[in-house]
Order: sequence, then structure tokens, then C-alpha cells
Amino acid sequence: MEQQPISEGTLLWKPSENRSKEANVTAFITWLKDNKGLDFDKYEELWNWSVTGIEEFWACLWEYFNIAAARSYEKVLSSRSMPGARFFEGSEINYAEHVFRNMTSARPALLFQSEIRPLTEVSWQELYSDTASIAASLRSMGVGKGDRVVAYMPNIPETIKAFLACASIGAVWSSCSPDFGIRSVTDRFKQIEPKVLFAVDGYQYGGKTFDCLPAITEIRKGIPSLKVTVLVPYVSKPSAEGLKEGLVAWQDILGKKAELEYEHVPFNHPIWVVYSSGTTGLPKGLVHGQGGILLEFMKFLSLHVDIKPGDRFFWF
Repeated sequence: MEQQPISEGTLLWKPSENRSKEANVTAFITWLKDNKGLDFDKYEELWNWSVTGIEEFWACLWEYFNIAAARSYEKVLSSRSMPGARFFEGSEINYAEHVFRNMTSARPALLFQSEIRPLTEVSWQELYSDTASIAASLRSMGVGKGDRVVAYMPNIPETIKAFLACASIGAVWSSCSPDFGIRSVTDRFKQIEPKVLFAVDGYQYGGKTFDCLPAITEIRKGIPSLKVTVLVPYVSKPSAEGLKEGLVAWQDILGKKAELEYEHVPFNHPIWVVYSSGTTGLPKGLVHGQGGILLEFMKFLSLHVDIKPGDRFFWF
């Protein structure tokens, strides 16, 4: 069958009538009509309202997604001027609390597979318990609200657990992939003066194993603020033997059993720091807030991607 050329304005795909009817964004439009008296016949009308009625739109999202706040907000938006606009001032929330509030035994929290590990399920209970243990260990290391924690880790379940633990106590997360060079890592991390580094012992790519231990030694030397480095076994079996001063074994921090205690932080409190490419001088740190990421992810995953309970989502 001969393919027709695609030109500007060509409709590539259209959802079925039933799919449109059952979409999350349709449910949101119905909720707006029933609860707020706002009537939108077309998606374009909803979009236009979202960018013109900014305060009302984000207040509706807060209510629709039932944001759990230790303190409610005083004002949706302090000012529309940029830079300087601040959302939901006065409120206190925690990102990790929302991750776990719908935990269930009916389905796994994570599915993971790599060149090293076969397809593995991580239950919600395992994710919660390990996150709680890591959070308690971080607190015992002197890490608290606003302190920075960094990771030299691939995208594996251990990384997610460490991040959620960090968010739960109000610490600030940042990470680099282990295929980054030593200079690229230290140029980024030393700017934010982290207390703790999570580092993987190695990784495998294309059938080849890469040892990260020599790089970790140099990274530690290049970041004077580091107090503790947690060594995460990925290519080798876990072992606490022969660890140098300042190194802690991953299995040891998981041994600190505790309940997960959430540190509620202001809406704009930093959740993580990401970086520019560094093509013009040092990489520039870009700070994202706990509340902004929480609400944006809820909006994106529900209204844009149409994720529903039980769906499986891969974000690369």
C-alpha cells in the first residue's frame, strides 16, 4: 500500500468516541462543570482558560487531585511577574507522602529489568519499607530539611528508593548517571555541597561491565562537603568488608527499620537540582520545588497521558 505524504495539518490519529468519553481529561471537564459552573465544549476552551485564568485553574487542580497539605495555602499565586512568581505560599506538603498514599498489594509499584537483572517486581510494601529505612539512616547521618543528597547511580530501584527517602525528609536530591566522567560529576555536585553520596559499584552496558569504584574515589576527593558515601552493589555481591572510612554499605542502611515520617515543607521548597549542559562554563543548577513537581506530575500523568490505576508507565 502506497503511503500518502504527510503535510502540515494532517490528522495522524483520532481517539474513538468511547476512549474520549472515558478519558481523564473528560472527567476533569465534567467535574469543573458540576462543581465550579465552568462549561468547556472543546479542549481548546479548557486550554485557553488554563493559561488565562491561571489562579483559578491551579486552584481547581489542587482541589481535584486532593492535595494533602499539613497547612493549606494562603494565596494561589503571589504575582504573575517572572521571575518571582510563587505558587501556593503558606502551604506545607510532602511529595513522597503522595507517592505512597494509594499504595496497594494488588499490583507492584515498579517493574525493573536490565542487562544484569531479570525482570523483577518491586512491591509497594518493599518500596515503602526500604524508603523508610533509608530515610531513618539519612537522619542518623545528620541529614535534614534543605541538606543535599546526591547520587552517582543508574536508573534502578535503589535510586528511586533513595530519592523518595530524600524527599520524605525534606532534603534536596541531585543525580548523575555513572557514565558521566569524573569532572562532569564533580563540576555539578560540588556546587550544591552535598552531605551524602549514593554511588553504584559499577554497571553493564552492551555486555561490558564498567567498574565505578576508581571514579567514586576521585569524586569523593573532589567534593569536600561529603560526610558519607553509601556504596550500592549492582555488578557485584553485597559486602561490607574492606570499606574505607566514610563508606557505608547499602545493606547496612536498609537494616535500620523504621516507619516513614514525612517532613512537611513549603510548597516551593526544593525537591531536586538538575543542570544545564555546561557548554558555556560550569553547568548551571536548576532548582525545582516539591509542590510544583507534585502538582505538575499529577496534571501531566492524569490529564495529558491519561494514566489510570493499573496502567503501566515507562518514562525514558
